Amino acid sequence: MSETIFKGLFDLETASVITVSDFMICIISSLVIGLIIAAMYTYKNEYSKSFIVTLAMLPAIVCAVIMMVNGNVGAGVATAGAFSLVRFRSSPGTAKEIGIIFLAMGAGLITGMGYIAYGFLFAIVLSAVYMLYSRLDFGTKKQTALKKTMRITIPEDLDYTEIFDDLFEKYTKNRELVSVKTTNMGSLFRLTYDVTLKDSSMEKELIDEIRCRNGNLEITVSRQEMTMPPEL
Repeated sequence: MSETIFKGLFDLETASVITVSDFMICIISSLVIGLIIAAMYTYKNEYSKSFIVTLAMLPAIVCAVIMMVNGNVGAGVATAGAFSLVRFRSSPGTAKEIGIIFLAMGAGLITGMGYIAYGFLFAIVLSAVYMLYSRLDFGTKKQTALKKTMRITIPEDLDYTEIFDDLFEKYTKNRELVSVKTTNMGSLFRLTYDVTLKDSSMEKELIDEIRCRNGNLEITVSRQEMTMPPEL
């Protein structure tokens, strides 16, 4: 009776039916793997509850898709891949988030093909490698702390083209004028520079000298802004 209920409407007579017990073993295993991956992602990362819940469920979703296509891996990967891109239609995903999504998909695919032990081994090994790289700050640029974005407000009658060149030459390794914006009904200019300081301890000296030239108007220094990847 149970085989009849769970048999597909369009299955051939010779088609094999996945038993309920095998289906549940794969789904439960995928959910456990999803919990492992989700727990790993909370290590040294900022995250939202919705993303973690989705991450925990994704392997089971991919697993079910792979099982339902009856071994047609190409169709299964195409369908599951479309599912994974839904989140990134509304907001740009970082490389780290995209990578973890594909890790969850890979674990679900392996489990869906029936290789339960390999699914667990894949998730555990990749999670351990991810946490190791995070702990070692693998790939982190060494001079990130010296890269700053400076916003300098100057009066409209001040020629900004070369007014700060000697100061930047003294305190920075390189600088780039990123944008110029008028403010306060056109009576002020707001200049945005990307700079790399020679020494982070000289930041205050640079600000003090700029204040002497811009009439003590507003100066903002922040961590250098990174260009966001285009929205998918």
